[in-house]
Amino acid sequence: MMTLLNLPARSGDRPRTGPSVPHVQLSQRSPDEIREQLKQWMSTELPSTEIRPSEIAEPRSIAFFLAGDAVPPRGTVLLPPRLIAEFAHIHVDGSLHVALSQEDQRELIDKGWGERHPLYSPTINVVMLYGPRTVEELEVAKGVVAASYRYATGRTL
Repeated sequence: MMTLLNLPARSGDRPRTGPSVPHVQLSQRSPDEIREQLKQWMSTELPSTEIRPSEIAEPRSIAFFLAGDAVPPRGTVLLPPRLIAEFAHIHVDGSLHVALSQEDQRELIDKGWGERHPLYSPTINVVMLYGPRTVEELEVAKGVVAASYRYATGRTL
């Protein structure tokens, strides 16, 4: 699947993140109002999804799953443990873990917006999107979440 992200370079240094599980962002956290705006957008703009606690993240994380018995397109690997349901979750620090295509992962990492999960592998398709710090970065985060949704569903927002 071709990337549609076309991300700008992220300004500043990469934030510090935890070296293992739980993989969280330790610096440059999202302001509460930005994190809440992202959660609100995700809650209203991702059709045919369900919101519930993550199957793998810290208990206060909010996760987004494919609704009902929907399955992702062939060859798509979503978040563990089931690999076919949860495609994104947002942590209390404002960072997210998302499933993305290989092309989108490369762009996310190359442009400084995120990193692979410490346990990343072909069957653990998890990358961290650093928490947005500004309204401008919030728009970038929405684009990355939309790419994760597209990867999970085969549908464009």
